[in-house]
Amino acid sequence: MNKSSIKNFAIWARNKLIADISYRAGLIGITADGIKNALPQSIGTTEFYDIGTAEPYSISGDAVKQRRKLVEVIRQKEKDTDYQTAYKYIIEEVAYTWFNRLIAIRFMEVNDYLPSHMRVLSSDTGKLEPDIVTNPFDAELDFTGDEEHIIMQLKNDNQLDDLFRMLFIKQCNSLNALLPALFEKTQDYTEILLNLSVIDQEGVVYKLVHDIDEDDFNIEKGGQVEIIGWLYQYYNTEPKAAAFAKNGKITKEEIPAVTQLFTPNWIVRYMVENSLGRLWLEGHPDCGLKENWKYYLEEAEQEPEVQKKLAEIRREYSVLNPEDIKMIDLCMGSGHILVYAFDVLMQIYESAGYSQRDATKSILEHNIYGLDIDDRAYQLAYFAVMMKARQYNRRILNGENSCHVYTIQESNGINRAHLKFFGAEMDDIEKNAAKMQLEGLLDNFTDAKEYGSILNVESYNWDLLRRFVAAEDTAGQISMDSVGVEDTAEQLNRLIDIGEMMARKYWITVTNPPYARISNLSAKVNNFVKKNYPDSKADLFAVFIERCRQMTADNGYQAMITQHSWMFLSSFEKLREKMMLTETVNMAHLGARAFEEIGGEVVQTTAFVRCANHIDGYKGTYCRLIDPTSQQGKEDMFLAGKNRYVAIQSNFAKIPSSPVAYWVSRELFDCFDGKTISQIGTLAQGLITGDVNRFTRFWYEVNIQSFIGSATKTSDVIELKRKWVPYNKGGAYRKWRGNDEYIVNWANDGFEIKHFVDDEGKLRSRPQGVDHYFKEVITWSKITSAKISFRFKPHGQISSEAGMTIIVPQKYEAYILSFCNSCVAESILKIVSPTLNCELGDIGCLPVHIVDDQLPQIDKCVLGCETISKSDWDSYETSLDFKRNPLV
Repeated sequence: MNKSSIKNFAIWARNKLIADISYRAGLIGITADGIKNALPQSIGTTEFYDIGTAEPYSISGDAVKQRRKLVEVIRQKEKDTDYQTAYKYIIEEVAYTWFNRLIAIRFMEVNDYLPSHMRVLSSDTGKLEPDIVTNPFDAELDFTGDEEHIIMQLKNDNQLDDLFRMLFIKQCNSLNALLPALFEKTQDYTEILLNLSVIDQEGVVYKLVHDIDEDDFNIEKGGQVEIIGWLYQYYNTEPKAAAFAKNGKITKEEIPAVTQLFTPNWIVRYMVENSLGRLWLEGHPDCGLKENWKYYLEEAEQEPEVQKKLAEIRREYSVLNPEDIKMIDLCMGSGHILVYAFDVLMQIYESAGYSQRDATKSILEHNIYGLDIDDRAYQLAYFAVMMKARQYNRRILNGENSCHVYTIQESNGINRAHLKFFGAEMDDIEKNAAKMQLEGLLDNFTDAKEYGSILNVESYNWDLLRRFVAAEDTAGQISMDSVGVEDTAEQLNRLIDIGEMMARKYWITVTNPPYARISNLSAKVNNFVKKNYPDSKADLFAVFIERCRQMTADNGYQAMITQHSWMFLSSFEKLREKMMLTETVNMAHLGARAFEEIGGEVVQTTAFVRCANHIDGYKGTYCRLIDPTSQQGKEDMFLAGKNRYVAIQSNFAKIPSSPVAYWVSRELFDCFDGKTISQIGTLAQGLITGDVNRFTRFWYEVNIQSFIGSATKTSDVIELKRKWVPYNKGGAYRKWRGNDEYIVNWANDGFEIKHFVDDEGKLRSRPQGVDHYFKEVITWSKITSAKISFRFKPHGQISSEAGMTIIVPQKYEAYILSFCNSCVAESILKIVSPTLNCELGDIGCLPVHIVDDQLPQIDKCVLGCETISKSDWDSYETSLDFKRNPLV
């Protein structure tokens, strides 16, 4: 699969579609600046619009109605925002609607899945004119007499683009009967804005057919339905970049683009094979399927007591039939995980004696469930699952089969006044109960697009609610109040289906959740998460770890790929405590660059499979894949079986804040029995000036007479009327001594800094740890991209927030400094602080075993190290104590 050509096309196609659709809208007086009225010469069935040419642009017949509907939709959207935003939203919506349909039809025609077996966008013979344009009456489309006349007229006039647009819309509407979730009946206004050409070699259709290798769509030639997902991710490239660039809160409209990330295929296989596949294998060990799953990990060898408990669980699995296994992806995106789960389920069904035809229907009906917040992704996930079903059963696209994938719906627009028209022929008790429960469900889904599938839905009497909505009675009540009751019933039924899905427990939950700091989301989401998920409130992926556990049945499996910060950071300590209640079966700790589209060290991930039970002494298998610097390298290491560890997760609790330190040896665990640095001394953050450029300098930028480097207290600075003192800002990797470059304005006890406020009078600076200013300290740099290093700072300096400090009794200074710079401390810090930031708590929890009779020897060694380091630092002119170059 050539992802470069796919990416280039998707990004270009989005801009091209938006430009073409905007142009069409402009022809009928609708632009980003506003909506024009029709010219005075317009009559009822024909309207004219000034487009700056000698002759006005005219529309007539259905086009007039379509324009009115478009104006209505924009005005409705404008009620929630401003006009420009509403206009942009509708143009984007129309663009992605046609993009989705174009790529879907391209996939179907290449694989000969269209009912007519005729190509719509291309030709079997390679000619420019699509086959449907050449032979429109062979396309098995039901044309009216008028439509047949128009087709003949367009062909005779050689109006190929107009003919193609007509046939393309007709084909989309025809596919509504087979794939209604994607090929919805086209809205009137989307048709009037459709601007596609088949003869323009700079058009979307031509480039889709010619710029992306046809084999990438063709399943028989190695193509995959996953290409739909890649196209969608790349389509969102520019909206994603724009959302991040604005540096503000992410709106609910932006969440899909910002959080959509296509999961690498091997990680999908790892998660599905070790959750869904494992569940079946554990109960049916003789099914012979394990050889098909090359990413399946064997369970670690367990102690006899653990094996007994596992045997009890396996007995429960052994009575399961294939149709009993329900699995869900709560953040399904374009359906990548669901598609591979379909393949695994098919193998399970076949091992149980089912035919592919019967298995396909059963999988759609009983096994696969999916949710997403994004309407566009939902359409493509639905399409991907149905195309996978079509791969196994050529008769599945008959309009009678569908799948349980949904987009989250809000209840905000549902007319609650219509509830009085439902529940006919039910007794009052049932009717009132149903109405009360339905009101609760509607409350549940208010602003649901903000929250997505992290919503907690109560378990209502779903059959009762369906009977209530089905028993509609507006007879004898025809009035304005009853207008739209049928639409309300449809909305309610969809909400009931979604609500039941979200309230259910599943044997398998598998997902790649969105990665987004909660603080970057809306106030509504912030408040909701703090109330409902206080232990995972730092990031959305962590919230989904909790949510997936809630939806996993006892002894079921939860498989996810998330950022790995939950394994180590103190902000996720309570979440880790919760997760200790379920077992890690295995983990692929990926680290950075697990996704080929994401470079750098910031996004570091881990994929894991957990079983919803707890067995004391259970041993999990952990694959440490952090060293390879590419997606392929990590996969190769996994398959080679390298860097695998076996650990009992209860041991993690021996380490402060219980990080998931699966690679730690028994000897290193024993180290944590001693005192910690925080029990021996004090750790402190330093001064935040509020404006570094204003209050700090390099020492050589000021008059040396205004500087003092030997103060032991702030009064020394005041008495000598000095302004500048040494400022410890951390700095580059350097042990023992050095990084003495900066000075800070501390005149008059830091008066100017202490009174530095913004325009609203709020204090911008933060003088903290003041009691430790000018004292001897051990320091380190808070932020590091390599190894951490510790240095001694004599009295006279003030530390910054980035130059963290340890203050210990003088007799232990050398001992603590030498330990912090040792390989032992380095190993422990990789456990408690594997991120780029090394905080106070990370250093404070380091265990230290002080041996008093070794203090003199260590003092001597450390003094030697400091002397060498200081001499090296002073050999450069940037040192305050520079005398001369040692080479001179």
